[in-house]
Amino acid sequence: MKRILLVLVAIIALTSCNSTPEGFSIAGTLSGDLEDGTLVFLKTTDGKNTLVEVDTATVAEGKFAFTGTATAPELHYLFVDKLRGNIPVVLENGEIKISAQKDSLGYAKIKGTVQNDLFATYLKDSRALSSKAQSINEDMRAASLARDTSSMTSLRDEYFELQEEAKNYELDYVKNNPNALISALIIDKVLTTKSLPENEVQEMFDALTQEIKDTQVGQDIKEKLEKSKSTAIGAKAPNFSAPTPTGENLALNEVLGKVTILDFWAAWCKPCRAENPNVVKVYNKYHDKGLNILGVSLDKRAEDWKKAIIDDGLVWNHVSNVDYFDEIASLYGVNAIPATFILDENGTIIAKNLRGPALEEKIAELLQ
Repeated sequence: MKRILLVLVAIIALTSCNSTPEGFSIAGTLSGDLEDGTLVFLKTTDGKNTLVEVDTATVAEGKFAFTGTATAPELHYLFVDKLRGNIPVVLENGEIKISAQKDSLGYAKIKGTVQNDLFATYLKDSRALSSKAQSINEDMRAASLARDTSSMTSLRDEYFELQEEAKNYELDYVKNNPNALISALIIDKVLTTKSLPENEVQEMFDALTQEIKDTQVGQDIKEKLEKSKSTAIGAKAPNFSAPTPTGENLALNEVLGKVTILDFWAAWCKPCRAENPNVVKVYNKYHDKGLNILGVSLDKRAEDWKKAIIDDGLVWNHVSNVDYFDEIASLYGVNAIPATFILDENGTIIAKNLRGPALEEKIAELLQ
């Protein structure tokens, strides 16, 4: 009988070790003079990268706690009322322990779950690279003040080498950690900055574990890659409609010329405003030969949008939902502006993201 009981105990222990936690718990400790009752906010970001509050806790004797259930690992942030900075934490089921100094929240120690351990390793290595970069920058400032051009050149070369090292570190991290949420976040950054060809990004994404692909950032990457294919050169530009400055609805397929520039811009976007004189010049030169332009503003305020149209002399068609990076930007996978798509008379995308002399050269090639 005693032996049977021992076997049952062993089976129960083994089962509990292999079971997946049903929820998460965060046990936090904050060092420093912090008043009891201070609020701690658990936040995440929505589809527009805006912080959204998820839960609130209070500090008692330097401690706080959160509990709940996570459907998939996701990056969250802890903010402490009246303190600067935040604590990034991967929210996943399991026991998460956090210890931080009130004056350096960003350097909190987080442990207890797989994703947070992986994240901690990434942060440690990244901060070491950042520290090197800061040291080089300080040496460059000193060399500049001393007018030491030889040292400046050497330090600049060293800085560029460090940038390449940092890029390679992130790519190697993704390759070596397909089960890490931070790998998906790195891929998303690479996709957004267009620092690698999309076929390479696709390969990196395909190598991730299914758990990471199923996270919100994983689903976002999948959606962006699919949209990128739908707006690739040779694809038919997706049709859409939106309000004009006077309130009527206007669709893309209603304004197609022999050649059409679909121009994503905004009044608040300095590079866009700097490029506008070039676009005006190209339009004035080639409109009579069949060039049309449809400007899609990603402004938040209608008055800013309308004023910029007048101020910059943009006399072509314009539409906007006045909703920042809205569903039209999402439809075209636009996450940074200026962004342009050049379409033929059938609405087929024949070029993308040309500016300056390259834009005029392409339009001249198509219409002369």
